[in-house]
Amino acid sequence: MMPGIGHNSGRVVEPGQSWRKHVWTKARKTLMPTLPIEVVRLRVKRAAELGLPYKTYAGIRASTGHDLIGFMFSTNALQVMRDGQAIPHDRREKLDQTVATARVVLTHRPVSPAYMADLGQIDRAYEAPAFGQSWAKTRDYFAQITRRENVPADRYVLVGDTGIERGWCEAGKLAGYLTAESYFEPQVG
Repeated sequence: MMPGIGHNSGRVVEPGQSWRKHVWTKARKTLMPTLPIEVVRLRVKRAAELGLPYKTYAGIRASTGHDLIGFMFSTNALQVMRDGQAIPHDRREKLDQTVATARVVLTHRPVSPAYMADLGQIDRAYEAPAFGQSWAKTRDYFAQITRRENVPADRYVLVGDTGIERGWCEAGKLAGYLTAESYFEPQVG
């Protein structure tokens, strides 16, 4: 009978195991950059300006290699379902706390971009991609928006509330996706 996968519990009993472990540990350590304390302080400050926990901000920044310029919010994430409806108080407060951050809204019908753009906490608004729209059309639509904004797509994080909106992040080549719940819930600490 042949032993199954993991039969040796991962232990290596060959000669030179401790040397290989030492070399790999050293190699991995040199791959991890050590940031000067001032850079870390600036990044912690920027995370606070964006209203993100530092860990989330650092992860997004590491994956894109760039700082974030702003957010694209869906009207679902902002809990606005029709023209004339106000953004709930907790969401308005969070938007007001952002500093040097673009706040772009993607509106689902029947909410109009003009209505959302007139709200004080929103910089610009566009119609959201249609629900039945193909991946390629969605990609092209986000490319149009980011061209109009004159900012690369990977500088925006999408804050949404549905699985379809999560897909927009990939199609539009945005920096990342956050659920409305994770972005708008009060930060602890």
